Amino acid sequence: MLWPHGRQAARSSWDRWSGVFNLRLFIEASITLLVIMDPPGTVPVFLGLVGRKSRDARKSAARQGVLVSFLVITLFAVAGNSILAYMHIGIPALQGAGGLLLLLIALDLLTGKGATNHPEVEDVNIAMVPLGTPLLAGPGAIAATIVFVRQAGGDVGSYLALAAAIVAVHLILLGTLRSAGLLIKVFKESGILLMAKIAGLLLAAIAVQLVASSVQGFISGS
Repeated sequence: MLWPHGRQAARSSWDRWSGVFNLRLFIEASITLLVIMDPPGTVPVFLGLVGRKSRDARKSAARQGVLVSFLVITLFAVAGNSILAYMHIGIPALQGAGGLLLLLIALDLLTGKGATNHPEVEDVNIAMVPLGTPLLAGPGAIAATIVFVRQAGGDVGSYLALAAAIVAVHLILLGTLRSAGLLIKVFKESGILLMAKIAGLLLAAIAVQLVASSVQGFISGS
């Protein structure tokens, strides 16, 4: 006799908390962004870019890259629809631009021409491009964020859930990239050089896929 009342009370409690914090949207957004941004898959590319630098430089690049990604995703969460509408830019255009940018970075990794005479400048550039964007905060993550904002529909609890999901995902990204240095002890210098070449191939494949998706998007008119 008490079970229906208990279930009704639990449902009322869920509804009350959903008005403050949309747990379902938080879980959905977190999983979606984690799959798209792929922290484990970013590690080889990250090490290919900064694996031969000092430990402090790697940690700084990880921190700056994740911060750039967080700022970009937050910007598009707050004003993504307005920005794209004002500049008449669609998701296919973002995909094409991101693909071309990644292709240039991939060619540098494959040919070994990424080094400069100013390593501190290079660290900042790598943290912003391509690590922060478009590798982490790429077209897929931006598009997903805009879709979740539309799903929120002005509900405060949904906005809080989406904000919490963005923060949680970037904390996971930061922890993953900062712990990537453990792989350096295993692979050594020659392994990092090989990983840079593999990262170049992976980036080139991602770039081609982005450009192909961009062309398909323009053809379909999406």
